[in-house]
Amino acid sequence: MATTGRDYYQILGLARGASADDIKKAYRRLARQYHPDLHSGAKKAEMEKRFKEVNEAHEVLSDPDKRKKYDRYGPQWEQAEAFERARQQAGARGEAGREFSFGGEGFADIFDNLFGGRGRAGTGQGFAMPGEDLETEVELTLREVLTGVTKRVSLQEPVPCFTCQGTGRLRGRPCPTCLGHGARLETKTIEVRIPAGVQEGTRVRVAGKGQASQNGGKRGDLYLHVLIKPDRIFRRQGSDLHVTLPVWPWEAALGAEVMAPTLGEPVRVKVPPGSRSESKLRLKGKGLPSASGGHGDLFLILQIAMPSSITEEERKLYDQLGRMKHADPRAELLAAAQRS
Repeated sequence: MATTGRDYYQILGLARGASADDIKKAYRRLARQYHPDLHSGAKKAEMEKRFKEVNEAHEVLSDPDKRKKYDRYGPQWEQAEAFERARQQAGARGEAGREFSFGGEGFADIFDNLFGGRGRAGTGQGFAMPGEDLETEVELTLREVLTGVTKRVSLQEPVPCFTCQGTGRLRGRPCPTCLGHGARLETKTIEVRIPAGVQEGTRVRVAGKGQASQNGGKRGDLYLHVLIKPDRIFRRQGSDLHVTLPVWPWEAALGAEVMAPTLGEPVRVKVPPGSRSESKLRLKGKGLPSASGGHGDLFLILQIAMPSSITEEERKLYDQLGRMKHADPRAELLAAAQRS
């Protein structure tokens, strides 16, 4: 079964005390994110690997029996189960009173070697393993990408169950409060500084903000997967930004100085005389920070705007303009349509 060395809870970005509903939600979200059909090129192979890990983690953690064994023995739970069966079979053959051995090594020694003492429930012994890493997503606006931001992140951390004192058992039965997990989830909020210029898909590491170790080791780390929110004004293409800039017909025809938006303060730009709709004006360095250093550009796409209503004086001017001789703006279109 186990093909990955990563912790199943870490793969799904969950704490050990996560509920079945939490596991289902995390699986659905990550399965959509990593599905190979949604990716192409060099990224596809990496997504296939991630997708396989997510499915493997879900298969074990969504099964209560498998999850219980995984929580007890870790990634080698299948081998541990096989050893347990062999030990029980050895006892059934009349070997009670001495431990079945293989090559002079008893089951207790084998368990200690393979699982660091985790195979024996209630011993409280084991290596000082580091706490688990946690993973979550954080969404940033374009302005937050430009300037950097401090984000408040809520995490769920397992703490020993107050009912069973962390043992998971109460009067010989699974604890009704923690359902035998020995821990309950407690929500904590931390502040994380995210630097300017992070890229979509960046994995930001926050050292020591993961789960605490159960055996006195150092805490795990927190990893934030950066997502950039779509903006209703600015369209992002890599580190470049695009925005539609409306101009009046006379501004496009005669040229003008107009105010244009940026992620910072508005700036004054010159619209050249004779500008057409969909023409682009480039503002160098007014885009987002780029991965290679520096900044991208901001492109203003001109859009000819028409007044929603006109005065009588404006109507006369338009009428006067209409009586003048002009080339037909549709001539090229009509000729091309005839040739097609």
